[in-house]
Amino acid sequence: MTRIDLGPVGLNVVDSGNRDGAPVVFLGALGTDLSIWDALLAHLSGRLRLIRFDLRGHGASDVPPGPYAMGALVRDAEGVLDALGVRDAVFVGLSEGGLVAQGLAVKRMDLIRALVLSGTAPKIGTKAGWQARIDAVRSGGLAAISEDLMARWFSRRVRAAGGDAGVRAMVERQDPEGYAGTCAAIAGTDFITPTSGLRLPTLVIAGTEDRATPPDLVRDLADLIPGSRFELLRGAGHLPCVDSAPLFAEKLSGFLTAIGHGETA
Repeated sequence: MTRIDLGPVGLNVVDSGNRDGAPVVFLGALGTDLSIWDALLAHLSGRLRLIRFDLRGHGASDVPPGPYAMGALVRDAEGVLDALGVRDAVFVGLSEGGLVAQGLAVKRMDLIRALVLSGTAPKIGTKAGWQARIDAVRSGGLAAISEDLMARWFSRRVRAAGGDAGVRAMVERQDPEGYAGTCAAIAGTDFITPTSGLRLPTLVIAGTEDRATPPDLVRDLADLIPGSRFELLRGAGHLPCVDSAPLFAEKLSGFLTAIGHGETA
């Protein structure tokens, strides 16, 4: 792991795989850390350059006082790629990470050549709903909301088999200040207009069992970006990189091949 100091915040980064390979950047969901991608990366080519980092307020990244703004989260991603000297990356954004990916693609087309957007939208939830989430976390910590999150993130089949246990523990160990600060960033974000102006290869992925960002909401995102490709993963929830890693890897690898994102930069 590497720490990248961006001035206002230090971020935890893992830069693995082939350093001379085509770069693929991964950014996960609110309440998770970069280990959310472990199962997926095990199915990808080791000849790719695989970059992951923790959102500010999450994992081993710094936890500055909230609330945060989406512009700051986009600058964090921009700063990581600039610090690593990365250009023309494929950015894989899951949920909150997908919002950051959209904002970065609009701001810095030199950094991003293609997007993979999973379980996300240009606008997620309502301000009132996010404020209720913030209030619950500030009063009771992440344990106060983890049961509801697991019910919306995973299918009943996965939960019955205990497949949500690791993610639940991950969520509950996050810092409440970082989580609440990021909720505020999501609450203030509406990327419908800027995202509709994107013109780059895009794969949009939805899980049939996702109750956090239902398939119809995610399909609307695909419809917003001309020429994008929509994939519905049967049996997958909000985190297909966890509950459907081989299938997610298959769709991602096929997309990389289709756009010619090869093994050397």
